[in-house]
Amino acid sequence: MSISKWEGLRRYEFTRRAIVTGGFQIGLFGILGGRLFYLQVNESDKYSALAEQNRINTVLLAPERGLILDRNGRELASSRENFRVVIVPEQAGDVPQALRRLNRFVRLSDATLKRVLESARRLPNFVSIPVVENLSWEQFAEINLRAPELPGIHCEVGRLRHYPHADALAHVVGYVAPVRPKDIENDTDSLLRIPEFRIGRSGIENRFDGYLRGVAGSSRVEVNAAGRVVRELERHEGQSGTEVELSLDLPTQLRLNELLKNESAAGIVMDVHNGDILAMASTPSYDPNHFSTGISVEKWKALMKDPSTPFLHKAIEGQYAPGSTFKLVVALAALESGVADADEVYSCSGKYSFGRRTFHCWKRQGHGRLNMLGAIMHSCDVYFYNLAQRVPIEAIAAMARRMGLGEKFDIDLPGGKAGIVPSPQWKRETLGENWYGGENLITAVGQGYLLTTPLQLAVMTSRIANGGMAVFPRLVKRVGGERAKHASAPPMGLSASSLKFVQDAMYAVSNHQGGTAYGSRITDPLIQLAGKTGTTQVRNISVQERRSGVLKNEQLERKLRDHALFVAYAPSDSPRYAVSIVVEHGGSGSKAAAPPARDILQFLLTRKRRRAV
Repeated sequence: MSISKWEGLRRYEFTRRAIVTGGFQIGLFGILGGRLFYLQVNESDKYSALAEQNRINTVLLAPERGLILDRNGRELASSRENFRVVIVPEQAGDVPQALRRLNRFVRLSDATLKRVLESARRLPNFVSIPVVENLSWEQFAEINLRAPELPGIHCEVGRLRHYPHADALAHVVGYVAPVRPKDIENDTDSLLRIPEFRIGRSGIENRFDGYLRGVAGSSRVEVNAAGRVVRELERHEGQSGTEVELSLDLPTQLRLNELLKNESAAGIVMDVHNGDILAMASTPSYDPNHFSTGISVEKWKALMKDPSTPFLHKAIEGQYAPGSTFKLVVALAALESGVADADEVYSCSGKYSFGRRTFHCWKRQGHGRLNMLGAIMHSCDVYFYNLAQRVPIEAIAAMARRMGLGEKFDIDLPGGKAGIVPSPQWKRETLGENWYGGENLITAVGQGYLLTTPLQLAVMTSRIANGGMAVFPRLVKRVGGERAKHASAPPMGLSASSLKFVQDAMYAVSNHQGGTAYGSRITDPLIQLAGKTGTTQVRNISVQERRSGVLKNEQLERKLRDHALFVAYAPSDSPRYAVSIVVEHGGSGSKAAAPPARDILQFLLTRKRRRAV
């Protein structure tokens, strides 16, 4: 092949390759150009928005939590200014040193120091880390004054859930606490993702948390590439939470709490006609304000180890044998069933034999001959042992349930217990055992398997006082201005004569000399009370102790003393309010439970009379 022909082939091959390569390059640039055109023109809005989102952040703002009020608009839970201190690590430099300087002006616990240092290691150094909250104005002012000595330390004013009456309402109102991971798993509300947001953990705060939270606000802020806020562009405040109005009367609640504060006890004050709960106390209690800022480990452990169980809402969750207060139910069952008459007389010698067992009256020497009114007035056990032999246990259990015992009332609070109203059927189904005749006697004096709550006893007393209307308890009156639904109080179908007899017997207990509550009567004839005492054993008394003499409560250590109970209503001639009091290991109903019941009724009725003048 000649050189010229070879040269021509080489040039042809080069040209062909150049064309292919050039075509590939042109195609590639065409694709790139098309893609750039697509991104810059067709998708410009989308990527402009993404760029804007990288530059602009929207931050949720926590709304003001709704108020919890009493029946007259007094605040039971609100919000207040929270003076607090934060630290910005990048401004502070040496964080441990900055905290040591701050410690000269406000005491920082080891737990606080550990938390702040851990947060400083974990978070970007420009993020504010809360150090201490709930400062006094004096502390806040001093730290502000010392600002030049505290680089990186800043004072802020936020909002904090506040309970102005502390432990007096803790079990009813409840408390708020920080959000936990499992809360977020079970709740899609974006509010829960706001740092340091708090939700209701107990009481009304928990049951109405969805109403009380409110609606989040928002703040649009400009940030730089590192995520640091440059400026706020726009702000929309949130919507405050809904107000919740309770039936409680704050002065009555505070007075009842004051009367019981030195005891492990519970008390309920209730309107006998509409079921409004005016006061509901459980002592000892705790300060819910401690949970707003974070309760210390030491305080938490102390509360959990306290044998008097301050976290237990004894008014609705404490279950107690009703003792002799249950004799009112047995008397009604006897009269309504027609198997006994109020004029029937039994003789009490102090003990009663049934089979191989001997049942004792609380009065060792006995009461002598008594009719039914006298038996209630003196709280004679032997009389009711005799009555239990004639009145079927099923009739007694049925009457107990009609009076509200054995029922868990929904008063818009978490928790609550139903108690136990025993019967042969209940024992077979629950314990798989037969019912024995002696259990009739034990139940008739309010002991054995029988368990009630203070709330149930208040309902029982209200239904007796109001003439046999099946009133239901109510705690929440309004939510956001709208009246809460409440069950009506239909007639129970009890005879007027039976109810009148029980009312007269309760009047005798408190106002006839020799009645077990005569020492706690109200002497003002316009507001006299009618009541019934109860005392329940928490220990077994041996035969040997019976022979040598039963030890008095004062001779026993506290945990072995009897529980004390008292139920009452007033005024006796025109009932308006019912009260039930239980004092754990109080000794006797007449000495430990009747006086505070008298005092709270007298307080309430005297205030009412003064307002009417």
